[in-house]
Amino acid sequence: MKTFTVQEFFKQFPDDNTCLDHLMKVRFGERVKCPKCSKKGKFHKIKKMPAYGCQWCGHHIHPMVNTPFQNSQTPLQKWFYAMYLFTTSRHGVPAKELQRQLGVTYKCAWRIAHEIRKYMGKVDGDDSLSGHVEVDETWLGGKERAKGKPGHGKEKKTIILGMVERKGSVMTKIIPNIKNNSIVPLVQENINPGSTVSTDELRAYKHLKGYTHGTVRHGINEYVNGIHHTNSIEGFWSLLKRSIKGTHIHVSKKHLQNYLVEFEFRYNMRATPFLMFSRLLASF
Repeated sequence: MKTFTVQEFFKQFPDDNTCLDHLMKVRFGERVKCPKCSKKGKFHKIKKMPAYGCQWCGHHIHPMVNTPFQNSQTPLQKWFYAMYLFTTSRHGVPAKELQRQLGVTYKCAWRIAHEIRKYMGKVDGDDSLSGHVEVDETWLGGKERAKGKPGHGKEKKTIILGMVERKGSVMTKIIPNIKNNSIVPLVQENINPGSTVSTDELRAYKHLKGYTHGTVRHGINEYVNGIHHTNSIEGFWSLLKRSIKGTHIHVSKKHLQNYLVEFEFRYNMRATPFLMFSRLLASF
């Protein structure tokens, strides 16, 4: 599907039982080898219970076990609809919006949102980067200092290191500072040796070894130096900051990494909403 409208969603998942059937097929398949009798066959839905029984011995399988749905009192269809909203939105979904759309409490909506973000991170993973990789850092959150006061105005901000393959995946990590002992180990851990790395003129990047390293000097308004630039990662920063400011207003440092993996998921998938939704469901 190139599009995945709300009408198409509710046509595919009209009720909790349909969602449960889909979850059973995704997690266990059409024909299942029974853990008890070891015979392979179809499991049939048990009335008044979110479980399926073996056609041979009656052993029960509960599709929601070991998922965020297991102990949730929220209907399964509402969970699916929340995932639909996350995968069809470009800028994310705030908990307040989930609260309105799902008709649940704010606490419930907040928990659902963070569980979905965790699974987005699980699906996306953190595979090593290679080829031509851009590396850059940015500051997020906090308040700028008033003019005339000492300091550079970034003391209370969270620092994020970003690495992106040209026409490939992006990876972000929260770091405590911009010193080489914070940046260099992360680069070496996540970018394959021998790759080409493009950065700005930050002093810490001078300590990178084992890469074809080139820089652009933003301080003198240089933004392209031959094959080297950081335009891709800066474009990701721009999307991230606009989305957080316009959608979430404020994100605490404690939970920021979950929001980062959500935006990584969207950037790295580069797929239609339907494919992103299907991929997310397949992770449970």
